[in-house]
Amino acid sequence: MLFAKIAQFTCIGLAAAGVYSFVSTARDGETRRACTPLCAMRPDYAARNRQAPDFELPKVGGGTARLSSYRGKTVILNFWTKTCRPCLEEMPSLAALAKAIAPHPDIALLTVSTDESVEDARETMKSVLGGAEPPFVVMIDPEFKIVRDTFGTKLYPETWFIDPQGIIRARIDGGREWNASLTIDLAHSFDDPLQCGVQFRDRKAEGPFASICGEIAPTN
Repeated sequence: MLFAKIAQFTCIGLAAAGVYSFVSTARDGETRRACTPLCAMRPDYAARNRQAPDFELPKVGGGTARLSSYRGKTVILNFWTKTCRPCLEEMPSLAALAKAIAPHPDIALLTVSTDESVEDARETMKSVLGGAEPPFVVMIDPEFKIVRDTFGTKLYPETWFIDPQGIIRARIDGGREWNASLTIDLAHSFDDPLQCGVQFRDRKAEGPFASICGEIAPTN
């Protein structure tokens, strides 16, 4: 009788350990899935404690655009100027990204130029994109009131990711060859019920799950 009870408790313990191991493995897998886009993109900054300041600027094509009117979407906000070579070099891949997100109404790509006028920005875009009109919104901030004074940008290009609730989630400094599928995955991850808990400062992962980034996308 005693041996039977011991065997029963042993079986229960092993079963509980098995269930815990399965749940733990599944949770680890979900965390890795949620963190993969952020770890792979390796932004200069990533957190979720800053509300994006609202603004309204004139745009190429006429009228104005206001950041808050895109609430409910993940906004990819890019700052550039015509005298910035990396800005112009990344524009074709930004245009390709804009076309790739067209089927994703929950993502918006906006850019802000600090050039002197709407016409100046339009001509720069046409030159860089082979005469084509930009497939994304281009706004003008010639006095640097938004780019420099509000967002604090001093070097270009700089790209911000703002989630559907208007929270700044990531910032990438410098030009990138924008990988459309990875960027789209990152944008979607900000509205995922299971969100990545990793933060970035100076392109270094921080927080209790930071080691995941080292495994997913190790630094060279």
